[in-house]
Amino acid sequence: MRTIGRQAFMFGSGFVAFTLLLTAAVLGLDTSAGAGDRPLHSSSQLGAPPEVRGKAAANAWTLPDHDYLNSRDAGVSPIRGSTVSRLVPAWSVPMAVGASTSPIVVAGTAYVQDQAGTVYAIDVSSGQVKWQTKPLGFSIGPYGVSVGWGKLFASTPSGVAAFRLADGSPLWSRQITTTPGQGVDIQTEPYGGMVYVATVPVAIGKLYTGGSVGYLEALNASTGQVDWRFDTVDSKDLWGNPAVNSGGGAWYPPAIDVRTGVVYWGVANPAPFVGTTQYPNGSSRPGANLYTDSMVALSVRTGKLLWYHQVFPHDLYDRDEVQAMLVPVGRSVDGSRLVAVSAGKGGYVLGLNPVTGRLLWKTAVGIHRDGDLPGLTGPTTILPGTYGGVLTPPASAGGVVYAAALNAPSTLEPDQTAYFGGKIGTMDGDIVAMSARTGKIAWDTKVPGDPTGGVTIVNNLVLTATYQGEVLALNRTTGAVAWSYRGPGVVNGWMSVAGGQIYLPVGSPAQLLALRLPPAP
Repeated sequence: MRTIGRQAFMFGSGFVAFTLLLTAAVLGLDTSAGAGDRPLHSSSQLGAPPEVRGKAAANAWTLPDHDYLNSRDAGVSPIRGSTVSRLVPAWSVPMAVGASTSPIVVAGTAYVQDQAGTVYAIDVSSGQVKWQTKPLGFSIGPYGVSVGWGKLFASTPSGVAAFRLADGSPLWSRQITTTPGQGVDIQTEPYGGMVYVATVPVAIGKLYTGGSVGYLEALNASTGQVDWRFDTVDSKDLWGNPAVNSGGGAWYPPAIDVRTGVVYWGVANPAPFVGTTQYPNGSSRPGANLYTDSMVALSVRTGKLLWYHQVFPHDLYDRDEVQAMLVPVGRSVDGSRLVAVSAGKGGYVLGLNPVTGRLLWKTAVGIHRDGDLPGLTGPTTILPGTYGGVLTPPASAGGVVYAAALNAPSTLEPDQTAYFGGKIGTMDGDIVAMSARTGKIAWDTKVPGDPTGGVTIVNNLVLTATYQGEVLALNRTTGAVAWSYRGPGVVNGWMSVAGGQIYLPVGSPAQLLALRLPPAP
């Protein structure tokens, strides 16, 4: 591992094809020793920002996936099974292009970034734009913002920019990409006086160029200076052929155990995939291609690798293992009261011991067909395809994991790259509920279309939205559809819920739509 300042590095991904198509707090955590550095303290700089904790977090959506567990559980809200049918449009704010991540909702303001890089601060009551930035540059991945210490942190094509939260005035901007083939396609996350972000080996016009790798990074929230950087490719010679190979990085924010000081990331795929004329079936990169398609646990202070679990060694089919979540399970499981949940485009959800990385269970979701073949001999249709599996964020509540699975097939060949593929709109998707203790499936509900809106929990409801524009609420206990709403267009981002409002990013026609419960009669 290479080091910057006082620490270490990481890797890249394969979310690119999906995003190109679409673009047209903390609860009962385990205090077990030996899971990283000494516990962090929740002060303004050595823990969660003041905007994220205490009374400030009530009736708010303060982090990319609501909390540091990445639970996407909205908590207190009047929206539930008995009231959801009363939701009506409150306002919509048009955007140049769509937003692709959850809006942050704090102190009566919603903050969202579109994929041209423009940041909007919107009054949650009226929908009036309080301020907006100039476009920071186009992204092909899930751009997004976070807030902390009086600042807003936004992604740029090559790094992170910070703005004054009150008025949007610029504070600092930092480039973190190190080669032309790298890009930043991730929603930022603040913790411990730092901003967590990642690069991927994908940039506008440069997809998986030879030698490009992705890193996981922690930036100083006050200056943007890189504090540590972890290289997600464990290879001095990029698996033997840097002229051809690339990989690693992260597309989604990490989960953080604030009691033990451990940060959990999902790492993206290796490339080329499937292969090239000269190097079919990934033969340019023999071996496991660590740490791609893995969950990695790092020290939040130093970036030191504590453990990793690779799900797909020598991945040929763009199986980014990009989702990371921590789930409280009450009674101890394998010595811990938390389960680290990993998921991604391979269509599996895994439960891991958060201290050791030991596999506890592995559950298949969605349709699987020939996706585990060790190599191809000719054109082969596989499921999940390169836009499939658990492509968007899962959620958890009450010891249950809820995941959206896309069933989008891809026809792949051994000697061709497949950076654009996956037949969206050809098969219905699945919303699946499973035990975080055992992985046993409680229910599996087919939904009409592709659930690209991820999963969000509010009270007794599981919310999702589809690429085809349908917003759905499912009963958390049974999986039965309790409510549906025809949105204005393609949904390629994930919703936030704060108080009695749902904030829904719509990709086309591009807008942020708020749905609101009207006052009780």
